[in-house]
Amino acid sequence: MVVSLHPGGQAAPVAPAPAEVLVLCVGNLLVGDEGVGVHAFRALERETWPPHVRLVDGGTGGFHLLDLLCSHARIILIDATRDGAPPGTVAQFRARVAADFPPALGAHDIGLRDLITAAALLGPLPEIDVITVSIAELKPMTLELSASVAAALPEVSRRVRTLVG
Repeated sequence: MVVSLHPGGQAAPVAPAPAEVLVLCVGNLLVGDEGVGVHAFRALERETWPPHVRLVDGGTGGFHLLDLLCSHARIILIDATRDGAPPGTVAQFRARVAADFPPALGAHDIGLRDLITAAALLGPLPEIDVITVSIAELKPMTLELSASVAAALPEVSRRVRTLVG
């Protein structure tokens, strides 16, 4: 417990500041629905968040995100997945090991599994909640989301708010 001395010398309990929560949104904006994480970032950044929430557009991921993963105790990750569910389906789970993450959607991407495996080599993994949006296909050189995937963005925001508390 943290204490604060008031004038007169009396100690009063002070609640500790909440630890920073990283909301990491990943995806390739140039491949249609695969960019849903970046679209989610853009929607989330228009909202008001508590000071302990840090929103990051992680783009196509890669090892440059490794420092972010290793420097936060709590992460909410938003990404697309091709899991066979109808496009726009929002799922959420707590990831514990690299195999819990969806595989890379593109043939040349450094996938989240690779990134998490590297982070695990450097120390204990942070607490990671993953929010995925199901997509059906990759559409190169398409900046827009399909209607069903775009309609999932409010649900993604709601889930982030619930996780942040």
